[in-house]
Amino acid sequence: MAPAKKSTLARRKRKQKSPAKLKPQDGTLGLSVVHGKAAGIDVGNAEHYVAVPPSLDREPVRTFGCFTADLKAMADWLKRLGIETVAMQSTGVYWIALHEVLSERGIKVFLVNARDTRNMPGRKTDVQECQWLLKLHVYGLLKNSFRPEEEIVVMRTLWRQRQQHIADASRCIQRMQKALTQMNLQLANVISDISGWSGQQIIQAILKGERNPQELAKLRDPRVKASQEEVMRSLEGNWRPELLFVLKQELETYQSFQAKIRECDEELERHFQTIPAQADPEELEKVPRNKRPRAHVPENLNLRDELYRITGVDLTRIDGVNVLTAQTVIAECGYDMSRWETEGRFVSWLNLAPSNKISGGKVIGRDRRKVVNRAGQALRQAASTLLRSQSYLGAQYRRLRTRLGAPKAIKAAANKLARILYRMLKFGQQYVDKGQEFYTQRFRQQQIQILAKKAAGLGLQLIQSQGAA
Repeated sequence: MAPAKKSTLARRKRKQKSPAKLKPQDGTLGLSVVHGKAAGIDVGNAEHYVAVPPSLDREPVRTFGCFTADLKAMADWLKRLGIETVAMQSTGVYWIALHEVLSERGIKVFLVNARDTRNMPGRKTDVQECQWLLKLHVYGLLKNSFRPEEEIVVMRTLWRQRQQHIADASRCIQRMQKALTQMNLQLANVISDISGWSGQQIIQAILKGERNPQELAKLRDPRVKASQEEVMRSLEGNWRPELLFVLKQELETYQSFQAKIRECDEELERHFQTIPAQADPEELEKVPRNKRPRAHVPENLNLRDELYRITGVDLTRIDGVNVLTAQTVIAECGYDMSRWETEGRFVSWLNLAPSNKISGGKVIGRDRRKVVNRAGQALRQAASTLLRSQSYLGAQYRRLRTRLGAPKAIKAAANKLARILYRMLKFGQQYVDKGQEFYTQRFRQQQIQILAKKAAGLGLQLIQSQGAA
């Protein structure tokens, strides 16, 4: 019995020691170094704090100014230490000059979102911030943000400047309308847009001294729906000199913004000529009448031809997407979709994908990110125009709007538009609309299949009536 007892005790000891083999030998969490020669930079307005691994320099944290000479000195110091990658937050616009200097020196820059680095333990200081960025970057815990190619950066800058001028010009129109209303000149109630030809002619005549409503009403365009008598009655008011002064200044400012918009169009045209061509615009068909944008289209620049020339696909064939929407998406995202591995990631970057908080297999909430993505907003506006579209996408949007409501339907339709844009730009596919009738029949067949499956589960059989056939 003694040998049997010894063997039993030996087996028990082996069983007790076996779980120890599952523990890591060093007792760490198993984080591996991804970027060994890295640096972290806390970007500021006047100073930049830079941290490098302590093994590379006796003074691992240094401060540099914001002048160009200081940025070059920082780049020289990093190159001398053999730094290959740098992580910094996208703080305002202060990072742009630093990004350009470091990229010219061959240092790969990781532009990270501040949301991914904000959970720093302890009291936050600039020195601790750059060290925390370095630690996260060394272990590969930071994602690089999207930054397009240089030619798209130039296009985006020009297009955003043009859109800013359009917004400023719109505010001038609002102030002109306010001044007219204060003088009880109800011109905006008979003419839908006072920035059009008729409204501008009447306002200029008022500023030149014309006060006779009958003479002012003769300046309207014959295509205006309001009659000459209605326009004449709307132009009877009190001509206050201080409000006429405000009206004069706002008109001059509006005309100045219009001139700046034309200058942006000329600069955009010159920039388009520097981008290599991917297709011949002569292959394009004439734009349908329902696809013609009504306002803010460049007069001397054919955006549709230029976009087709540099991308090789006609994005305006998609229902709801006009040339202004297509230009906004290209200016913000570029036409190289290889930066996103899947269309799902592209849609998520546009902030058009649902962001659900899941715990225990259940959705406990939805994260509404405060992200201002201009391309995503343009696609949302394009999706809202599908309400009266007699197309496949229009029928799908109306069904979603009935079932989910307008806000969710707009986001879902914008998600669909983004996926179509992704496929067209990545694979060179041309969009073909299958029509509203095709969607209706397909949806009907899906509902019949669902009902047949439910009936089979209940032991019943679904029979189609003669009238429905």
